[in-house]
Amino acid sequence: MKPLRNLFFCISLTVFFSCKNDREPVEFTFMTYNIYHGENYYKRGESNIAGIASVIRDARPDFIALQEVDSMTMRTAGFNSGEKKDLVKELETLTGMHGTFGKAIDYSEGGYGEGLLTAKPAKTGVIPLPVPAGGEGRALVYATYIYGKGKKITFAATHLCHEYEENRVAQVQAVNDFLLKLDHPVVLAGDLNFKEDSAPYEILQPNWTDSAKAFGSPTLTIPADTPRSRIDYIWLSKNSDWNILSVDVRKTDYSDHMPVVVKVSLRQ
Repeated sequence: MKPLRNLFFCISLTVFFSCKNDREPVEFTFMTYNIYHGENYYKRGESNIAGIASVIRDARPDFIALQEVDSMTMRTAGFNSGEKKDLVKELETLTGMHGTFGKAIDYSEGGYGEGLLTAKPAKTGVIPLPVPAGGEGRALVYATYIYGKGKKITFAATHLCHEYEENRVAQVQAVNDFLLKLDHPVVLAGDLNFKEDSAPYEILQPNWTDSAKAFGSPTLTIPADTPRSRIDYIWLSKNSDWNILSVDVRKTDYSDHMPVVVKVSLRQ
């Protein structure tokens, strides 16, 4: 019987440590960056994609939300020696990440919308967002990544309307309707074009944590040369056990927006 007891003890110990390790927190790095359609905001007529890629490589994000993203537009040809550019594909090549383009509108013989890059392959999708007051179309692009023993995390990227509060309210409600149905950790990131004292911000607060505010002393994100506003956010769903390790607004001027980088640990 002693060998059997020893075998049972070894199996129990293995199961214990396996379960314990599966419950250990996992670290993720999230990033959001409005890239101004791939043109250097402060040096018009020059591409900023090489610089944007260097910032991304330095931050080493697991997920990055990109706003103001062109795909094969004549506009990009204007500052790339006449050659149209798919900006997500360009950044895939330069960073080694996996990209998804979420077209919000047809524009300049190509597309314009949101981009999302992931460090590892993930299941992605795009949904349109409402524009009840009219104006420019908007979209939400998202990636669901499976890690560990079947655990999931969804990272969603968007760029809310810059013109009408009615649109921003409707878009935030649509984002909530879609993302809050998920039963696992969710991140919402992007240039949301609102401030803390706004209706869209209040709509998000009950179910989401503003990571920069929660971490303390949030930094302004725009314009890059003389920051006056904070409209670039990374929100964490309140259905999960997050620990915010750092929040960093990178001082760089390839765009009029500065990138936000948030590092967290997540226990599931």
